Amino acid sequence: MNPEYTVVINGKPQGPYTLSQLSGLNITPNTFVRKPGMDDYKEAHAIEELRELLGFSHQKTAPQYFAAFDLRLLASVIDHFLIFVIYCLAILISFIFVDGKDQRIMAFLVPLPSIFMIKLIYGSFAEASKRQATIGKRLVNIKVTDLEGTRVSIGRSLIRNLSKILSVIPAFFGYFYSFLNKRNQCWHDVAADTLVIKDRLI
Repeated sequence: MNPEYTVVINGKPQGPYTLSQLSGLNITPNTFVRKPGMDDYKEAHAIEELRELLGFSHQKTAPQYFAAFDLRLLASVIDHFLIFVIYCLAILISFIFVDGKDQRIMAFLVPLPSIFMIKLIYGSFAEASKRQATIGKRLVNIKVTDLEGTRVSIGRSLIRNLSKILSVIPAFFGYFYSFLNKRNQCWHDVAADTLVIKDRLI
């Protein structure tokens, strides 16, 4: 068996170790461990084979690292841009069947508000999916969770996205509220009991 586990001991990564070698180390449930394929270190109790080897139980811990406003804004801009590109492509294709400059301008402008509806529906399903994030959020490495850091239901995700109207009115203050909230929650996060978190770093 090839060594593949790196363990943080006294604040420093050590190893790699094989799985059998780990049993001889003084590993606690909260010891940070990493293996190939993992984006970052995880606590030992969060890795299934280590729970089986060392007899740990899985401990649910609340998130500690919350996505700042700039990351959330960037993710939203990316999502809206991608949807707008798809919208423009669809309109250009429709021009094959629409004649006249005025008619084409109307064909472009009239459905334009649908972009926000598409984003609402897409966001609700994507944030309740296994990845817990839209494409924009995935690109900046953040995701939506409940207050305990677990995946949200489609119902809660829909409430969160519908509640964004609270963050927009008045004057987008509900978004800026994230600067005053210790968990960087906007008003729609507070309304739906959700968090936007980023991966834990050592």
